[in-house]
Amino acid sequence: ESGHTLVAETVPTAEPVHKVSIIPRGVAALGYTLQLPVSEKFLSTRDELRDQLAILLGGRVAEEIVFGDVSSGAQNDLERASEIARAMVTRLGMSERLGPVTYGRQQQLAFLGVEGPEEKNYSEATAQLIDTEVRALVEEAHARARRIVGERHAALEALAKVLQEKEVIDGEEVKRIIGAVAD
Repeated sequence: ESGHTLVAETVPTAEPVHKVSIIPRGVAALGYTLQLPVSEKFLSTRDELRDQLAILLGGRVAEEIVFGDVSSGAQNDLERASEIARAMVTRLGMSERLGPVTYGRQQQLAFLGVEGPEEKNYSEATAQLIDTEVRALVEEAHARARRIVGERHAALEALAKVLQEKEVIDGEEVKRIIGAVAD
């Protein structure tokens, strides 16, 4: 969680970190970094979504840097990052190469009141370009998280040490820990 937290405290548009825990919850979450919005929010900018991608990849990057290897612990983060990146490209028109266009349509299953499978309304060449753009967004976020965690490695170690001792820390303590470390 230290990697997520460090990136969240570093990128400019992130919601403030409220709490960090390394206590496992259920079968999927080995811990969590809880960010709470300062005010109600209904829209996200491209920069905010890019920051969110970097935050999601912060945990995996921390594993790579600290252990020289990765584990299956980042599976959910990778899924969420891929979903956000795909939405940016296919539904939000946030791809420079594909432009302000949407690709794919959700079929409405009116009688069930839910969305059905996506209808593919684009060519195979466009599908390949979509995949390329999604991968580029995720790889860019990975590189950004790696830069942040690499440059602030001492803060990462300090966060990890306190989390191992206390298991749960609040946002104010996160700020104190990071602020006390000269990177």
